[in-house]
Amino acid sequence: MSHYSACEISVVVPIMNEEECVAVLFERIRTVLQNLGRPYEVILVDDGSMDGTYGILCELARAWKGILRVVRFRRNYGQTAAMSAGFDLARGKTIVTMDGDLQNDPADIPRLLEKLEQGYDLVSGWRIKRQDASLTRKLPSCAANWLISRCTGVRIHDYGCSLKAYRAEVLKGLRFYSDMHRFFPALIANLTGARVAEIPVAHYPRTTGRSKYGLARTFRVMADIITLVVLTRFVTRPIYWFGFCAVPFLLLGTMLASFSGLIGASFALFTAGFLFVTQGILCEYVVRTGEFSLASNIRLSEAGGVGHA
Repeated sequence: MSHYSACEISVVVPIMNEEECVAVLFERIRTVLQNLGRPYEVILVDDGSMDGTYGILCELARAWKGILRVVRFRRNYGQTAAMSAGFDLARGKTIVTMDGDLQNDPADIPRLLEKLEQGYDLVSGWRIKRQDASLTRKLPSCAANWLISRCTGVRIHDYGCSLKAYRAEVLKGLRFYSDMHRFFPALIANLTGARVAEIPVAHYPRTTGRSKYGLARTFRVMADIITLVVLTRFVTRPIYWFGFCAVPFLLLGTMLASFSGLIGASFALFTAGFLFVTQGILCEYVVRTGEFSLASNIRLSEAGGVGHA
C-alpha cells in the first residue's frame, strides 16, 4: 500500500450518480497504478450524487484506507468544482484526471505519464474513435475544439477529454470555476507557460447511468469561450479588452451625432462606450492592487479519508 507522504501520483475523478460502475472504476484504476510500482492515491469526488454512490464510496474508502480518499459535495457543484477540490487535496507530484463513467480507460494512464516525462507539463487525451452520439455530442465538440484552438493559440483536437496528466506545480495556485475544466490546456498554457502535448486514448460507449451533458450546454460553452479569451489574453491588462469593446459604440455614436434627429441614440452609444472604458479602468485597478483572483476555494474538511464540502 502507498502512503500519502510519499505519494507520486494522484488520480482525481469526479463522480455523480455512478453507483453501478464506481466500484469497477476504482478497481481498474487501482490495478493499473499498482502495476506501476510507484506510490499513489486515488481521490474520488462525489459531486452531489442522489443515488447510492456515496455509500459505495464510503465502503471502498474503509477497505482501501491509505490509497483511496473520498470527498462529498452536499449538492452538485459541477465537474470543474469537483476537479478543483481534488487538486487542492492531491499530494502527488503528478495529477491524473478522468471521467467516472468507464468511458475513459485507466490503462491509458501509463502512456500519459510516459509522455509527461518527456518534458511536458500537461498531456491531454485525444478520443480519436469517440463513442458518443454524432449530432448531440461529437459535432458540437468538433466545432468547440476548433474555436477554442483558434481563440487561444493552443491547438488541441479534443478539449473535452477528461483523461489528462498534469505536473502538480502547474495547477497549484490556479482557481477554476464554471465549466472551465474543458479549457484546462489553453488556460494553463497561457497563464503558466506550460508545455502541452496530446496523445490518442481509448474511448468506450457508456453502458451504465446517464450522460450529464447534452446539446443544451453549447450555449454555456460559447459564453465560457469569451471568458477564456479574456482570462488568457487580457487577464493582466483588462483595459485592452474593455477598450476593444468600447470602440464600436464610440465610433457609431460619433457617426450618429451628425444627424440632429439621432442625438439621443448617439448619446446612448457614447454612454455605453464610456461605461466600457471606466469598467476597464476599475478592473485595471483591481489587478494592479493584487486583489484579482480566478475564483475562491471550496473549503474541504477531511476525516478518515472521507471529506465533505
